[in-house]
Amino acid sequence: MEQEATYRGTVYPWQCDHVGHMNIMWYVGKFDEANWNMFARLGLTPSYLRGSGRGMAAVQQNITYKRELLAGDIVEIRSRLLEIRDKSIRFRHDMTNAETGDIAAFCEITGVHMDRSQRKSVPFTDAIREIALRHLTEPAEA
Repeated sequence: MEQEATYRGTVYPWQCDHVGHMNIMWYVGKFDEANWNMFARLGLTPSYLRGSGRGMAAVQQNITYKRELLAGDIVEIRSRLLEIRDKSIRFRHDMTNAETGDIAAFCEITGVHMDRSQRKSVPFTDAIREIALRHLTEPAEA
């Protein structure tokens, strides 16, 4: 399945560091916002998570930075599911400069489906697994 846009925004001046480009803390924040939009598309909506007592926890996150983003740049993140297992998923976000189309950074994350009260991983429901399987893609070259 083709990557879907999961975040659109801009780089604000206060998000830039003393070197003049967007600071890494903001990359992480924008990737986090993309997570929740992607999760919702898989059925891991806020109402599902609240109502079922479930949650998602990141257990690994790897970010590769390719090009600078500067104040005023328009940012778009497209996300795709790479793998689903019984209790975990692995996915990738590609962050681009929407004006130039250049990839600024990409991030691969492994997340675990968990029971929030027991603080333990639990299997995904069949309904979520079905939706996720329809979103599954092959990994792309870096």
